[in-house]
Amino acid sequence: MSDLITTPFGFTSTANEVLPGVDLTGKRAVVTGGATGIGRETTRALAAAGAEVTIATRDVVAARRLADELAGNVQAAALDLADLDSVDTFIRAWSGPLHILVNNAGIMAVPDRQTTAQGHELQFGTNYLGHFALALGLHDALAAAGGARIVSVSSNAHFMSDIVYDDIDYTHREYDRWTAYGQSKTGDVLLAVEATRRWSAEGIVANSLNPGAIATGLQKHTGGLRTPEHLRKTPPQGAATSVLLAASPLLDGVGGRYFEDCNESPTLTEPPEMFGKGVAAWAVDADNAAHLWDVAAGLLKR
Repeated sequence: MSDLITTPFGFTSTANEVLPGVDLTGKRAVVTGGATGIGRETTRALAAAGAEVTIATRDVVAARRLADELAGNVQAAALDLADLDSVDTFIRAWSGPLHILVNNAGIMAVPDRQTTAQGHELQFGTNYLGHFALALGLHDALAAAGGARIVSVSSNAHFMSDIVYDDIDYTHREYDRWTAYGQSKTGDVLLAVEATRRWSAEGIVANSLNPGAIATGLQKHTGGLRTPEHLRKTPPQGAATSVLLAASPLLDGVGGRYFEDCNESPTLTEPPEMFGKGVAAWAVDADNAAHLWDVAAGLLKR
């Protein structure tokens, strides 16, 4: 990979600060899980810059409240990423171009093995497979935009596991909530790598990111955030990298890369020290990304 991409922004930058002077009027965006946590701040920032934002979420009531609060071109739509039928319903209801897809929603550290409506391990099925199906189904809308971006929210927890292809759903090995989460977050990085390879000629690029440690509902299964306070971010700070990748002109034409604190991260062959930065080599490996895409496409057909 070429030299790492840097920007004027960093750890303390907020979602509103990374789009100075950017006008998104006429652009359409979808933010999954866009009514709470960093998704909420992502929705706020994109709408404030003039984008038409659709909040795709299970909690449509909360999304409508936010839409009313923002009093702009924001709307709510039902989407349950753990049910591919719900994903398909959302896709079929969409019409017209889509300029920005922020795959933000997620679950973390589910204590016991649970499955999606189609029988896949819940974290992989929600965090990765549901978003993969969404991106695949919205491909034509993204291509019609004449320049579109996909943002895939991952985590430094991707270092906990590569994709275990012979038992993705933990049907044979003992379930572990953290490796299951890590596997799903590796998938989110690989999605961006392969989407860019396949679709960049159509004007579609995708990048992934680690938003950092932010106290949100994501930690409901862990008893709260355990990260040292000086390493924590506020929700507006946590959304900054997502918003930068979604709309900043600094990232025009950039795809297949992984960012933290608004800057591209180095590729590591060994996990970093606790709370360190970087992306695992397996998560940005082109062959791995292509293989997962093919495997996931097969899972959608079953």
